[in-house]
Amino acid sequence: MSETNSTLAAYAAHPEQSRGRVIAEPAPQFRSEYQRDRDRIVHSSAFRRLEYKTQVFVNHEGDMFRTRLTHSIEVAQIGRSIARALQLNEDLTEAIALAHDLGHTPFGHAGQDILNECMRDYGGFEHNLQSLRVVDELEEKYADFSGLNLTFETREGILKHCSLEKARELAQIGERFLKRAQPGLEAQLANLADEIAYNNHDVDDGLRAGLIDVDQLTEIDLFKRQHDTVKQLYPSIAGRRMVHEIIRRMINDQVSDLINNTKNNLQNHQPVSIDEIRLLDKPMVCFSDEMRELNLQLKQFLRKQLYKHYRVKRMSNKAGLVIRNLFGAFMDDSAMLPPEQQKQSKKLESISGEQGRARVVADYIAGMTDRYAIIEHDRIFAPSALT
Repeated sequence: MSETNSTLAAYAAHPEQSRGRVIAEPAPQFRSEYQRDRDRIVHSSAFRRLEYKTQVFVNHEGDMFRTRLTHSIEVAQIGRSIARALQLNEDLTEAIALAHDLGHTPFGHAGQDILNECMRDYGGFEHNLQSLRVVDELEEKYADFSGLNLTFETREGILKHCSLEKARELAQIGERFLKRAQPGLEAQLANLADEIAYNNHDVDDGLRAGLIDVDQLTEIDLFKRQHDTVKQLYPSIAGRRMVHEIIRRMINDQVSDLINNTKNNLQNHQPVSIDEIRLLDKPMVCFSDEMRELNLQLKQFLRKQLYKHYRVKRMSNKAGLVIRNLFGAFMDDSAMLPPEQQKQSKKLESISGEQGRARVVADYIAGMTDRYAIIEHDRIFAPSALT
């Protein structure tokens, strides 16, 4: 059941006050507009492919590591908890959380960086914009429109950041970047739920992979204070059970800080509508200064000790070779693209030349799973694939 007006704060996103969809549709009968958005996202092809796209580790490195799909579900769980505490729209928060990574490339952030490099002369590539492109154009399921035809509020939340140049091309959805305005609170909290999820769960995956260890992490204040609490409460605890107890307390610590600090911000500003939230000069959903510093310390640790670990760098280097080679091959000869992409390439090339072809190639590569990208690379470059 969707939230009712009695359970939502005045400044929450009320579905009956939505700015609507690009293509008007009859209102859903037994669910809200934002529930419809969520359901369309869950049933999309791009959402299913997230199962085989990685966070930090390449998919075949191990079955126990998080994927983009499990991460998105975790973001949705954290986001809904925060939304309920703040009397915001849980359905909208969930829809944004589940859609926020739909445009992510294979091979995690390394894949995005390499594809952006390949696309430098053709308008660049950014997974945030690609997620919007997926829901606006690339999904092909409905007879009446391309994409998923989501509400303005869900699309607003998917587009977390955007250059002014790109914002000018996006009409209404890009206006806030030109006006330096804010998105609704549900979009703000989904963004921070994403941050909470990936920081803490990268700690978990890094420990599981043996790339970082508990002794290193006890130098990080956010981890250390929960580590000390757990060891005091359970002196004999160790291994995976100890790690889980620490991480779940770290998440709770950050979520509680975010809720309490946001409540204080809202109390101080007394907004009465989502449009008033959008006109404020800074976000209302944010951590306290102390928690912001603790999070920064954790991020810096992960960047240095995990993301730059030699084993991760080796995986990233191999991923880069795969994406560069695929991009170059398809740009050199679009006849190597599957028939559907060939057709789209000809269409966009007729409109914008080589840039059109590059965008189709980027769409195709970005839509690949880790496993499919490796297989496709072998089909084109591995001599053994001839037999």
